[in-house]
Amino acid sequence: MPELEKWDSFYVIIGSAAGALIGLQFVVMTLIADRPVLRAGEAGAAFGTPTIVHFSVVLLLSALLRVPWQTMAAVEVLFAMIGVAGMAYTVIVIRHVRRQTVYQPDFADWVYFVLLPLAAYAVLAISGFAAQTYATDALFGAAGAALLLLFTSIHNAWDSVAYHVFVQRAEATGATRGDETARDEES
Repeated sequence: MPELEKWDSFYVIIGSAAGALIGLQFVVMTLIADRPVLRAGEAGAAFGTPTIVHFSVVLLLSALLRVPWQTMAAVEVLFAMIGVAGMAYTVIVIRHVRRQTVYQPDFADWVYFVLLPLAAYAVLAISGFAAQTYATDALFGAAGAALLLLFTSIHNAWDSVAYHVFVQRAEATGATRGDETARDEES
């Protein structure tokens, strides 16, 4: 299909990036696994898992848009289904963020973990519903949604790693120093 052929390079690039970043996220999680945090599972469901899901959606979109579709009908349905499913998943993320007690999210966290992904999935769903009439615009909308998910997830992955490295390490170091001070005072 001629409309999709123009997007081949774009989706090869962002699909490759998403795939590589998924792998990198697994490496990072493995490296910080030796520093377990109490109730880390509930924070992971709120902050870690959504990052992998969004990277995976970008990878999925990239793969699906490299398929040699004969018509836009399948693409329309896929955009709409993935967009609606992503919005539903974002509602689940909201519940996880509210229920977890490990970390108190600030405004930026709500923007990057909830609002921007929700906007990306909404644009993707709208692109699916509009693709029959506005195919070119729908393809640009889907590309924008994929980029927004990719860049938001890059931010979220960095934010999570920075939290574990700087905040958790500082808390662990402070706790260790406090324990040493307490032992020195007892002696």
